[in-house]
Amino acid sequence: MTMPTSSTQVPALDHINSTQQPNSSIYMFSKFIHPDKELYKQFYSLWIALIVVNAIIFLVGVVLNSLALYVFCFRTKTKTTSVIYTINLIVTDLLVGFSFPVRIIMFYTAGSCVKCSFVHIFSYFVNMYCSILFLTCICVDRYLAIVQVQASRKWRNPTCAKGICVFIWIFATVVTFSILTMAIKFAQCCLSEILVLMVCEYFVPLIIIIFFTTRIMCALSKPSLMHQSRERRMKAVQLLITVLIIFMICFTPFHVRHLAISIKPDMPQNVSLLVYHVTVTLSSLNSCMDPIVYCFVTNNFQLTMKNIFRKTEPEQTTVDILGVNKNTKGSNAIITFSNTIGSPVSLPSPRSIQI
Repeated sequence: MTMPTSSTQVPALDHINSTQQPNSSIYMFSKFIHPDKELYKQFYSLWIALIVVNAIIFLVGVVLNSLALYVFCFRTKTKTTSVIYTINLIVTDLLVGFSFPVRIIMFYTAGSCVKCSFVHIFSYFVNMYCSILFLTCICVDRYLAIVQVQASRKWRNPTCAKGICVFIWIFATVVTFSILTMAIKFAQCCLSEILVLMVCEYFVPLIIIIFFTTRIMCALSKPSLMHQSRERRMKAVQLLITVLIIFMICFTPFHVRHLAISIKPDMPQNVSLLVYHVTVTLSSLNSCMDPIVYCFVTNNFQLTMKNIFRKTEPEQTTVDILGVNKNTKGSNAIITFSNTIGSPVSLPSPRSIQI
């Protein structure tokens, strides 16, 4: 995920350095956001290195997420709750990925456009927090599918999932816009507003993911309470642990840095600048690591990706495996497959189908 462009608060920062007092609202907000121009002027070599890294992340992320969007939209016939959450997660990753070329364009052409800078900051935060919330939804949905099968039956349906996705987009947009505008306008509220944003859209989801990961791992020690296969439960744990790792690597450094600024606003400018841009680069890794999560959502993703890259086997049969909700204790997972050209291939066992 990429962050605000060079235009982000550049005019404001330059104006502050020459005329304003340190207690202005924009000055306080600028402690959290550092434009590319600052890093370009003070640490040119590091700026070049980070741009190269972000360009690689952009290319890899766009390619992987475009393929994933194709698989989940056109090769997965049954849109389960997990698939719906995953499609929305892919969209957020693509939006963040395409913001990188916008960041470069604005660095060279819109250095004096404060409104453009705010729009870019706003869109970055919205997409980042939507990504966090959709990852959280995937984890909660998998917990309900494995541990609370009967109790969650009425909640785990496509209509409910679509409603939750719409709510997340609206919630992230409204909350982010309200808090960012207040943080910019009112210096005395800046620190508290940024903290509220982090608590609502980062720390709460992190606690939820840790809680449900622990719950599933505890349930694994009591197989008598579980009706799914051990393989399915282990894949659920792998998914939750993968999401937790993504949180730790991509999102935690960025938010810890913001928390440190909130606690100690007088942090040296050079330190804050370096940490900011490094943590932003780490957060951009999210778009490259999320495809690992897709592998645990449905086996169809893994099989279709293998078929796409097996160019040397033109007569290979395509198999679509669709996980369906388990409605009763004794029901089996439904396997839907389609054969194209060539000879049949062996199908995976029902025990490997993900919900």
